[in-house]
Parts: sequence; C-alpha cells; structure tokens
Amino acid sequence: MATFEDVKRKIEINKEVSFGDVLDNCFTLFKKIWLKGFVVIIIIMAIAFLMNLLFTAIGLGTDSNVFLLDGDFDFYSVYSTQILYGFPQTIIMSTITIGLLAGFYKICKEEDVNNNQIDHFFHYFKSECFSKLFMLGIIYSAIALVAQLMFMIPYIYAYVPLAYFSIVFSNNPDLSEMEIVKLSFNIGTKKWLVSFGLLFVCAIIGMLGIIGCGIGLLFTISIAYLPVYFIYKEVVGFDDLTEIDQIGTSQMD
Repeated sequence: MATFEDVKRKIEINKEVSFGDVLDNCFTLFKKIWLKGFVVIIIIMAIAFLMNLLFTAIGLGTDSNVFLLDGDFDFYSVYSTQILYGFPQTIIMSTITIGLLAGFYKICKEEDVNNNQIDHFFHYFKSECFSKLFMLGIIYSAIALVAQLMFMIPYIYAYVPLAYFSIVFSNNPDLSEMEIVKLSFNIGTKKWLVSFGLLFVCAIIGMLGIIGCGIGLLFTISIAYLPVYFIYKEVVGFDDLTEIDQIGTSQMD
C-alpha cells in the first residue's frame, strides 16, 4: 500500500492528462459497468429518499417552498438557514455517498483490468473503515457548507477536489482522514481545469438519458463519476496492479 508521501510525490510530478484520452476511456469503461453504476445510483437515491422522510418526520427536513413565498424577505438569510438546517442530513448522505462511490471505484478498477470479482458496493462500510468514512463525510459536508454559503464561484472551485474524496479513499483506505483530504485537494487543484471540463462534459452526456422518458437518466448518469477515476489512474496509478495488468490496461487505453 502506497504511503502519503508516495502518492503526494506522484501528484507533484504533475503528469500531463489528455482530455480526449480520458473521455474515450470513460466511454469504454462505462460500457462495462453501466449496470453497476445504475445500481449505485438507485441505492443513493433510495437512501436519500428515506433519509428525507425520516428527517422531515422529526422536524429537521428542509423546506424548498420557503423560496416561493410572496413579499420581501432576505434571500441569503433564508438560503443559509436552509443549508445549516439540513447539515446533519448532509453529513449522513455524504458519508453514504463517499462509501458507495469508493466501492464503485473498486469495481471499476477490477472491470478495467478484466478481473471479474464480486461486487464491492458496501466494501468500505465494514467496521474498520466506517469511522474514517464518517469523518470524511463530516469534513466533506463542512467544506461544501462553507463553499455554499459563499455562493457559486467558491462552490464550483471546491467541487473538483471534493470529487476526489472517494477515489483517493478507495485506493488508500489505510491513510488518515486528513491525508486523504490533503491528497484530494492536491490532485484536485493541480488538475482542476481538466477535471472540471471532464466532469462537466460527462455530466452533460450522462443527462442525455433523460430523453428516455426520464428513467434513462438513472442508467447513464454514472458516467459522470468516471473522469476522476481515470485522472487518478493517470496521475497516481494503482500500486496493487501487477506489471502484466498495467501493460494490458495501457494497451487498452
């Protein structure tokens, strides 16, 4: 398992990433994992729905209708109150989402090198990982909350490093929470422009599924999670792959 310094050193080298190659690789891998991506999306949506019902039942749900009220009101005050009010729910959903995506990336890595292993959707929810996963959920939510309170530009900037939490955690579960956060921001800031561009393009492509009466979106949107996988693969690599695996995937790419 790579150490913090090992991963940081590879990021600092700042290896060039080709926008077109990553996009092509996203399409290639998506053809293999689209069904598993669909399962991840369904699980996240189902949990989010149940969590919203639960928090609403105990009086901690957010009310989007407050923005539709007539008359004068302080938009920022209402906006910030809604965000703060929903913070506990955000922590839980962030924890669950990071964990599920970490498992999804583990599946992606195995499909990428043609290792047909069992699915790992809940791999990182085991007891030895969960406390770390929960702390990452808190940190993720806190950073997102501060960025949201500062409105659009800071949130857009922070979104890219935050998107790397799951892939860094998936490949470095032995690192501490702060080391995972630091590495996520290192790679996210060094590769911000190409990351944002690929995330944006893949999100648009993923949303094309809405053409299929809306339900198609559930089958296609998981492609939006693949750019960070391939950027991480290009910049850091996967130390647990054998040399034969690495040769095989480089030829496929």
